[in-house]
Amino acid sequence: MAAIDIVLRDLAPTGRIRAAINFGNPVLAQRAVQSGEPQGISVDLARELARRLGVGVDLITFEAAGKVFEALKSSTWDVAFLAIDPVRAAEIAFTAPYVVIEGTYIVRNDSPLHDIGSLDATDLRIAVGKGAAYDLFLTRALRHSELVRADTSAGAVDLFAGDTSLDAAAGVRQPLEDYAAVNPGFRVIPGRFTAIEQAMGTPKGRYAGHAYLTAFVEEMKATGFIAEGLARSGQRDAAVAAAALMAC
Repeated sequence: MAAIDIVLRDLAPTGRIRAAINFGNPVLAQRAVQSGEPQGISVDLARELARRLGVGVDLITFEAAGKVFEALKSSTWDVAFLAIDPVRAAEIAFTAPYVVIEGTYIVRNDSPLHDIGSLDATDLRIAVGKGAAYDLFLTRALRHSELVRADTSAGAVDLFAGDTSLDAAAGVRQPLEDYAAVNPGFRVIPGRFTAIEQAMGTPKGRYAGHAYLTAFVEEMKATGFIAEGLARSGQRDAAVAAAALMAC
């Protein structure tokens, strides 16, 4: 493990950890009902990381994962909580995943679409949140369907619901199921088109910081910290990722 001063140089170059919190994925971060303050497992991890390093933490909030990635250009944050993706990995050093969630679709009840494979067909139009992990994945994976992008993941569902020319919206299973539960005209497609691996990350080149985050995530998985945080924020259906093989 690198000396703590080198780790702090990487993860808290301003003297505080600037943690990017993505409200676009409600499995990981939510606004508290009464105060509106950030909460959820990514917030818990950011605060625990800062506590261990003996520094303060600034929670910098974003409405979509794509906006977190864009903010990398302006050096806005030091630590982020995002899904692992090859496009992002060109500029972000990721840990192993700490949570795995499913990407799937929501359709109208009268839709003829009933399985994941049927969503890739000519003339189908699917709403997605711009820059979200599932947008990046579907951009590579779909051969026939057209992706129509909204600014955020929640915005993609709203766009789909209000536009009958759209056949579906893609997203994270839990919030799609929550939407369908209170909107009887919609249903969620069974299965998944991808498993979305959520990880911590820091800008490329911060080697000591990345090594520290990697070990930190594994400890948080092993001790039950992540499982407890998910349960506390009502996200019991999200799966804690398996332990990663650590290099000796």
